Formats: sequence, C-alpha cells, structure tokens
Amino acid sequence: MTRSRWVLGALVVGLPLSLLPATAGAQPSMAPASSGADRGWHGAPTPLPKAAVMTGSGGAVSSVDRDASQVGIDVLARGGNAADAAVATAAALGVTEPYSAGIGGGGFLVYYDARSKRVSTIDGRETAPKTFTDKTFTDPATGKAMDFTTVVNSGLSVGVPGTPALWDKALRDYGTLSLNAALKPAERLAEKGFVVDQTFADQTSANAARFSVFPATAKVFLRDGKAPAVGSVFTNPDMAKAYRTLRTQGTGALYAGRLGQAIVAESRAPHTRPGASVMGGQMTMADLNAYRALTKAPIHSQYKGYDVYGMPVPSSGGIAVAEILNLIRAYEDRTGVTTSSLSDVDYLHRFSEASATAFADRNRWVGDVPGVPLRELTDPAFAAERACLFDPAKAQPRPIPFGSPDGSYASCAPGTVGQREPYEGQSTSHLTATDRWGNVASYTLTIEQTGGSGITVPGYGFLLNNELTDFNFTPLTPGVPDPNLPGPGKRPRSSMSPTILLDHGRPFLAVGSPGGATIITSVSQTILGYLDRNLSLVDAIAAPRLSSRNGASEGAEPQILDGPTGAALTAMGHKLASSGTPNEIGAVTAIRSLGHGLFEAAAEPTRRGGGSAMVVHPR
Repeated sequence: MTRSRWVLGALVVGLPLSLLPATAGAQPSMAPASSGADRGWHGAPTPLPKAAVMTGSGGAVSSVDRDASQVGIDVLARGGNAADAAVATAAALGVTEPYSAGIGGGGFLVYYDARSKRVSTIDGRETAPKTFTDKTFTDPATGKAMDFTTVVNSGLSVGVPGTPALWDKALRDYGTLSLNAALKPAERLAEKGFVVDQTFADQTSANAARFSVFPATAKVFLRDGKAPAVGSVFTNPDMAKAYRTLRTQGTGALYAGRLGQAIVAESRAPHTRPGASVMGGQMTMADLNAYRALTKAPIHSQYKGYDVYGMPVPSSGGIAVAEILNLIRAYEDRTGVTTSSLSDVDYLHRFSEASATAFADRNRWVGDVPGVPLRELTDPAFAAERACLFDPAKAQPRPIPFGSPDGSYASCAPGTVGQREPYEGQSTSHLTATDRWGNVASYTLTIEQTGGSGITVPGYGFLLNNELTDFNFTPLTPGVPDPNLPGPGKRPRSSMSPTILLDHGRPFLAVGSPGGATIITSVSQTILGYLDRNLSLVDAIAAPRLSSRNGASEGAEPQILDGPTGAALTAMGHKLASSGTPNEIGAVTAIRSLGHGLFEAAAEPTRRGGGSAMVVHPR
C-alpha cells in the first residue's frame, strides 16, 4: 500500500463510504449513494433478514453467513464497489467462519471489471517454504507417505498465508477503499461478537479434541473445554487485534513484521499442552517476504452461448468445470438427447460420468508446474474424444483412465492408467458480490479442512491453514509424473472454482462453493441445474447433489442415496455412498444479473444452516 493511500484509509475509517473517492472499478459518472441510503456505518446498521434468495437493486452479496453478507451490503450501500464488498465480507467470514477461512489461509478471486469489460483473477493460494522438496512428506524410514492426520495437525502442514496479500491487491487493482477501511467492520464484529449457530457449535465440537492440544486454540475457541452454546455471543478480541494490526500497519505487518514473526514462530514450534507434541514446520520470514498474490488470466470456455470464466492453476477448478460442461455437451451430441429432456436418473448418470472423467484428467495433468495443457483440457474436441466411451445405460468402471490432451483427437481408444482419488479436505467458504456499476466478484477462500491445522497464532486469535496437505504426499501412480507433489515455493493444487458467466459480454451469473474437491461438482451441477434443468437459481442451488470424483464410490446426498434415484443409479453400476456427517455437499452462493440494475442473490436454503443472500434495495 502506498503511503498516500494508507493515510487516506486511516483518515476515512468511520466515514460513510459514499464520501470516499471513486477509483478503479467504480464509475464516477454515476451518482453516489445518498445519505438516505446510509445503512449506519457509524451506528447500528439497518439489518436485512437472513434469506436464501433476495431480488432488488443497488448491488448484491451472497455468502454462507448473515453477518458477513450484511457487512458487504453496508459497504455497497455507502458507495463501495464489488471488490470493496468482497474483501470486507471475506474479512467478516474470517470472524464468523474461522474454521473455514481467515487471515491464516488463502484463496482465489475471479473479477469482472465493468469499466474495462474484462475478467481477470487473483491467485492468493498459500505457498510451500523454499526448503520443501518432493520428498518432504515421505517418511525416510519407510519410503512411504507420512501419516496424513499427523501432518495435518502440525506445523509442517502450514503454508505461507496468501489471503491478506489478495485483499490488499484486490483493493489496489479494483477497489475504492483502503485496506484500513475495508477491515474495520470485521474488527468490530470480532470485538462485539456474533451469535453462535448450530453449525459453528457442531464444527467446534467435532474439533474440540484436537483444538485442546494447542493452548492458544483452546483459549480462543473452547469454553471450559467445550464448544460455545448455541445462542451465546462469541467474541474474539485477539482476532480483533489481528485485524487492527493489518488495517493500521498494512500487510507488511504479516509479510515482514511482528505478526509474521508470530506466525513463523508458532508454525515452526507449535505450543502444545503438557505431554503432547507435534511436528514443527519449515516456514521462515524469507518465505513470507517472498510471497506475492498474482494476477493471472482466467480459464475461458464456452457453454451454449455463455462465456465461462474460472481460475487457472494452481486451481484445477476452472479447468475441471470447463471440461465437465464440455462433456455434457458432447454427450448431447453423441446421443441426440438434450440434458433438459433427461430424467433425473439419466441426468445424474451423465453428470457422474462427466465429473469422473474430468477428475481423471485433472489428477494427471493439473498442478503448479510448467506445461499444464490448459487449452487442450478445455477444448471441446478433447471432450468429444473423451465422450466416445460414454454409455447412456452403464457407468464406466472406476477409476476412469486419464486421457491424452495432445491435440490429436481422432481416436476413441480408452486410456490405460486409472489413478486413485487423492484426499482433499472439504471445508472453505465462498462469497459473491456485485455492485450497481456492474462489477462482479466471485471469491473462494480457505484454511483447508475445517479448523485448518488446529494451530492458533498466540495473541492474534486466528487459525493457521493446513493447506500443504493438499499436495500429494507421494506420486499417485508409480512411474506416472505427478504434477501435485510438494516443492520449494510451490502452490498446492486446489479445487476452488469461483466462476463468472457472461452473456454476450455482460455479467450473467457469478457462482461458487466451499467443499474441497466437491466444489467442482457443486459449481458444475448448479450451473447445469440453472441453464439446462429448468430450475430457478435458488432451486438449482438446493437440488440434491452427487459428487463423482473418480474414486471407488460417489458421494450422494440423502435425497439421492436413500431413494429410487439412488437405486436406479446403483443398477447402472454407480457405487453411491454418504458424503460424510452431516451428509451435505457444498454450500453454494450465486448472484444473477437480471439487467436494468436488478440482481437476484441466492444461497443455500438448508445446507450448513442456510446461507445469506442480500441486495442493497430489496424489492
């Protein structure tokens, strides 16, 4: 942050956002929000109800949490743009969803800029220390992979956080607010607290045993060794201090200052209760100093006239979503039967086959390495070749072998090597935001699995990620190159899939989800449900989900697993199983741009206790 902008941010904290200068992303020719539209930056904001769908004007925000969505709406109501709202909402999610996102993690932002009419992305993925090698997670005594759970709950799993750098870069490149102003609402939320819901209580209970190993974590998140009661107010003054440090000192406090020193010290030698010990990590201040959030060109594909934009590597989300959509179209071409005319069973069969095929290719070819065949993997011709083995009446045996994205697609020969499914935690958070000028943000952020590494930075109240366990510890298949092995400064592969669809160059739909590897299937299924299955946006989000990731079984929610649809899929050769406890897949948020300044924001009606969709001026 430049000194002039830092000073401006310090001076304007507490001012109505409509009084701030318009810069990148905003359109000064548009009238600023009137004082009558002020939702109370100084005093009590005008609260909007928690709802799964809301339509109106002035901009929109959709997230998994009401308090966080309200923060974003307040930013928009005072003249902030979509980038400002996305950062402020994300920071608030760090308070109310601390087991899924926050300062100690990373993420990916896809952004449509209304002024330039271009989509770009920011890669804020965590990085491995410079000392990492492809053998870091190999036990030298056995030559086999280290125990996964042991690594998760240790400093060795902690990557260099990218979230603060992404926030700073997003505001610089697209926003109108300083980091100082954007983080103030989250600081206040951490100080004053939020009401504990069932999801937060359940997640705390599920992690209480491992949280108790780390005194700083137990102090912040447990109450007498237990989860806080539903309905109680949860405050986190240490996290408020962390936000105050970042907003007043800038991100240099983390990447070159005392906050960073605290992160390095705790990750290298985590404090544990008497009698317990965990492995230390390898992160240094030099690793923090070297970190950069990166602007990257998006993955661009087309589906039935819509331009689909997603994240490039190290995320596999943009590539895999594009391939799934291409395969669905290829199945239509091969069979002559449209997706919209299929029964639920036949549709889910097609979706399962497309998803498993895309994951086979993703696992073999995608990672933070040179030479990933991006264009070939997202080429409809490659999908057509992969679709030639599709059987409308029978599931392909799992694992489906990976394909050859080599540019020559005349063959229908099956692949020969099928790979097991790598593990990926199913936490994370997602938000979508748009403003009255037409800017759109689709932003997924994470600390990896629920509760991250379990390690809290003493005195700062936030959990550190376990993102480095997203690397494959050892090659998936002996003798086959693995693009997702650990390495120095490398970013682990992700499934995060923040997505924006344009219709003839204009914003149409922004969508994304948490859920680890199930993110890809949740986002794809929502897009298909809305575009091809004649569902409203909120119904496309609420529809029962199936997640086939080329493993031994496919995750299916109860409405599918326990009913006639599941029985019919099983008869076709699909091996269905519960996706976990609770048996829920993803937690999608989305915003549809309706034109004429109107927006439809949508979120989950029930998953994770239901999400929160808001607009500035409801109709």
